[in-house]
Amino acid sequence: MKKLLALIAIAVLAVNVQAGEYPDISIGDLEKAIKAGKVVVIDVNGAKSFTKRGHIPGAVAFKGAKDLAKQLEKSDKDVLVVAYCGGPTCSAYKRGASVAADLGFKNVKHLSAGLGGWIKAGKKLEKN
Repeated sequence: MKKLLALIAIAVLAVNVQAGEYPDISIGDLEKAIKAGKVVVIDVNGAKSFTKRGHIPGAVAFKGAKDLAKQLEKSDKDVLVVAYCGGPTCSAYKRGASVAADLGFKNVKHLSAGLGGWIKAGKKLEKN
């Protein structure tokens, strides 16, 4: 029984450490930041989803580290950066968030609701 409890405690700790890598941001707070023009939003769902399905308004498509570095080169390192992918079970957002953090951005967050949560909340998508 002690071994089982220890195993469960380790599993919970591992999930919390992984989940806490980048703080979560709510859809409402992201929407406010977008309206204020004080955020860089990174869509890590892939080019096909970005253009055909759509993306959060103002988001940039993550195509790789070099491309993102070029897109963010003139941005203030203190600006809010939010990465997202499909939804709560998707971890692809980490690619964009990690690149932003490696580039020196200090305020990197994760929209865990993802594109699916954005749509479910009735928010509009942008297509281009």
